[in-house]
Amino acid sequence: MTNCPTFPIIREISNQERRARLGQSHLLAQPGSNVVSVASSVIGLHSSDPATVYLSVWARLPGFEVLDLEQALYEDRSLIRILGMRRTMFVVPAGLGPTVHCSSTISMIEAQQKRVANILESSGITNNGTSWLASVSKRTMNALESRGEATAAELTKDVPELGQKITAHKNDGTVIGTFGVSTRILFLLALEGRIIRARPKGSWVSSLYSWTPMERWTGQTLDGMDRQLAQQDLLRVWLESFGPATEVDIKWWTGWPVRQVREALSVIGAIEVAVEAGPAYVSDSDIDRIDSSNSWVAFLPSLDPTVMGWKERHWYLGDHAARLFDRNGNAGPTVWADGKVVGGWAQRRDGEVLYRLLEDVDRDVAGSIDKRAHDLQTWLGGTVVTPRFRSPLDKELATS
Repeated sequence: MTNCPTFPIIREISNQERRARLGQSHLLAQPGSNVVSVASSVIGLHSSDPATVYLSVWARLPGFEVLDLEQALYEDRSLIRILGMRRTMFVVPAGLGPTVHCSSTISMIEAQQKRVANILESSGITNNGTSWLASVSKRTMNALESRGEATAAELTKDVPELGQKITAHKNDGTVIGTFGVSTRILFLLALEGRIIRARPKGSWVSSLYSWTPMERWTGQTLDGMDRQLAQQDLLRVWLESFGPATEVDIKWWTGWPVRQVREALSVIGAIEVAVEAGPAYVSDSDIDRIDSSNSWVAFLPSLDPTVMGWKERHWYLGDHAARLFDRNGNAGPTVWADGKVVGGWAQRRDGEVLYRLLEDVDRDVAGSIDKRAHDLQTWLGGTVVTPRFRSPLDKELATS
């Protein structure tokens, strides 16, 4: 068994300083300059819920408009939407795509292919899930390359097998759900880095994406980097944004085995510091003390990369997890003040933004929070965003 790397502890970093670092590195205490700088500040914007990406940028970029992000995603393609760590969808700077893919995504492909093959067999689609999967995947790619860009429904016209239904079960036989074969095939092709989501049909809150071949969209493939080098590169930039972080935080966020986490920590020369939760690590360029004088408030959406950035969250979340996260660990919308979660927010059906504070704040902070709620409601302009994963407080406020 590989032992955890041992470094001399340079200094202690208090929770107050951690919160100040969070505000600065995640562009909450100081604004970003453009949408790419915002995505870079948190490595990648969570994109499991389409609206999260837009609301995460709005929280960090003064004057942001929907078209700014659409320009970067669909015209300049300086940002790309790919499957990354923990099979999570992220919007990342295009230059970081190969690092994310080779450090984290590639290692998941084989297990996910076997899982889908088993589901195909248990659903009665075929007696040889592996062979069937390879054949239908190839025909799907051929159809997509021929069309250039297509939705799942359009591809099903070319490959009828995509329209069949499969049922997934837990190990105890409990049904997880019934899915179209197209959902699983396109997921695997995206996991392999062969296809990418293009512009969705409908508005900016839509999840009905068109698909296109990766090379057609980006002019390059995502593979080709050595796994260990990619992991070192990713961990180095991640620590610059999320350090100090414990080994538990790093393992959870990356999804890597602990041995790989420790190898990467050792090679990049991470510096061990002491936080209130125990030993943690920072980048070797990020050891200086941080000024904590800037005051700020923020309304962050569900699954925002800041609230989802660490596994050990008490230093910024306090005792509010039960109100602000669902039972599967997905964060709902949160209200922040000076690096701490102090409440949650939601929208009514008429578009009104409501919030509830879970901690006492002083009068000035309360005024800033109220103004920020008004700013968000004005920016949304009547568009109602319903999080895909609802927290208890979100559901309570939305129906109040």
